[in-house]
Amino acid sequence: MKYQICNENLKVEVNSLGAMMTSVQTPDGTEYLWQADPAVWKGQAPNLFPYVGRMPGGRYTYQGREYIMDRHGFARDMEFVCQQVRADYLVCCLEDNVKTRQAYPFGFQFEIHYELDGSRIKIYYIVKNKEGKTMYFGLGGHPGFNVPLTDEEKFEDYYFLFPPTAEMERVELTAAGYLTGATNPYIPEEGNRISLQHDLFDQDAIVLTGTQGEVVLCSAERGPVLHVKYPGMPYVGLWHMAGVDAPYVCVEPWVSLPSGDNVVEAFEEKADLVALEPYGVYTNLWEITIL
Repeated sequence: MKYQICNENLKVEVNSLGAMMTSVQTPDGTEYLWQADPAVWKGQAPNLFPYVGRMPGGRYTYQGREYIMDRHGFARDMEFVCQQVRADYLVCCLEDNVKTRQAYPFGFQFEIHYELDGSRIKIYYIVKNKEGKTMYFGLGGHPGFNVPLTDEEKFEDYYFLFPPTAEMERVELTAAGYLTGATNPYIPEEGNRISLQHDLFDQDAIVLTGTQGEVVLCSAERGPVLHVKYPGMPYVGLWHMAGVDAPYVCVEPWVSLPSGDNVVEAFEEKADLVALEPYGVYTNLWEITIL
């Protein structure tokens, strides 16, 4: 089922399947969110929980027992219970069940709150540990944005702009999307700018740390287009499908990272996962502002 929240600046549509945004429009009808052409990429803005990225063979262990989980976790493929609190506020909730416990042995409640504040979409990730043991999880966003936004522009007219004082490093991935274990200084163009070209993503995502928790997508013709802020997430992935001239780009704020190549991770030992204390509550707010 699809829900709509709106104010005088934005109209946002959310699907209860995965609690995923499916449309972000301004009053002039401009659609900012990628519209899921299955020939290119069928996703739009999946929510990644309880893992980000790939595990070799989809396998990990917890307390010595092996489990199987799909890439980016299971939340994106599950129905959330959604409740529209007001015209501009939506709460979506997923709780553990028999199916989730086969892949993930924890009692949890995962809430996603969408709130409109002027031209800003505030996205709250709230994770509740329902049990008396420490719960381990990864978390992240994955929205894709239309690039270009007008017929008069092309993909190469756009660029990312990071804070001028950000000193970034790139988290290196293999061609299959696993961690290599290396992190290297990432030197963008002058002004901490990354110009968009399709071949940027031929080796999978560009995953950066040290970005100071924000990035602006800009058009050479019109200047800043949208601003993504993720102060509580140390990583951001920039991506589109490799090997195609895809007319979109994803900005993916992550709390955690994929697995290493040929490494079956033990969840209780993976340092970048959130370790939530028994009966604890974790909250992370990130934002998308249409400029």
